Amino acid sequence: MARMFIDCRQYPSDMNCTVSIAADSKKELVDAAVQHAIAVHGHKDSPELRDMIGKSIQTQE
Repeated sequence: MARMFIDCRQYPSDMNCTVSIAADSKKELVDAAVQHAIAVHGHKDSPELRDMIGKSIQTQE
């Protein structure tokens, strides 16, 4: 099974965030990334945010 991840370095931000989050399930990864987006980047939890995060998931071989 390939591990899934999201890397903040791929998205422009004023804070130059270098956090990368990985998980084995999409739900776990999206939940963790949403928590990070809220706590660090000031986003609001929404279906649109979760959809955007879900679409940005990459896999590690």
